[in-house]
Amino acid sequence: MSNAPRRLLCPRCDRPQSACICAWITPTANEARVLILQHPLEVKQAKGSARLLQLSLQHTELRVGETFDPDELQTWLAADGGGASQTVLLYPAHPELPAPGADMSTLHPSQIKLVVLDGTWRKSLKMLHIHPALQALPRLALSPDAPSRYLIRKAHRPDQLSTLEATCMALAELEQSPERYTPLLTAFSSFVSDQLRHTPRA
Repeated sequence: MSNAPRRLLCPRCDRPQSACICAWITPTANEARVLILQHPLEVKQAKGSARLLQLSLQHTELRVGETFDPDELQTWLAADGGGASQTVLLYPAHPELPAPGADMSTLHPSQIKLVVLDGTWRKSLKMLHIHPALQALPRLALSPDAPSRYLIRKAHRPDQLSTLEATCMALAELEQSPERYTPLLTAFSSFVSDQLRHTPRA
């Protein structure tokens, strides 16, 4: 049996106190609801942004897994607010997995549930392949007009953003209120800068 002392966890963000992210939590009253489906390998990833996003957004839930029970997943995906509500997947267009676009111009943001896959490009694509229910969702693709702030993890495509950045950009577009997400994005930039200070130089 190991006698190594257990690392103390922050009771709020559930991270080791040496890697606590609470300083960057930025309460944000999003109107569209957010469902984050997080790959298990991202749970303990110190550079990940989903936990900061979850703790900052007012209307969000996070589920961890790669292969979900179909009935459970369908329950999570169910839109709230009656028949006019819409669930949409935030994901880039993919030639092998075509999906209808999402026209939400007639919906109030509160009638929309935004589903976000949190994982590497390869892992999130696998999650999409595994679940027909996700493939069937209308898809919202982003067109970033600025490079990612996420300098602590390598992007494989020019339109790849962190989970936090992509979600904030999508919410700003859906709600027509980019200023609402500026404080959270600013806090995220500070989080990235702090991570870079603790990253060994090559």
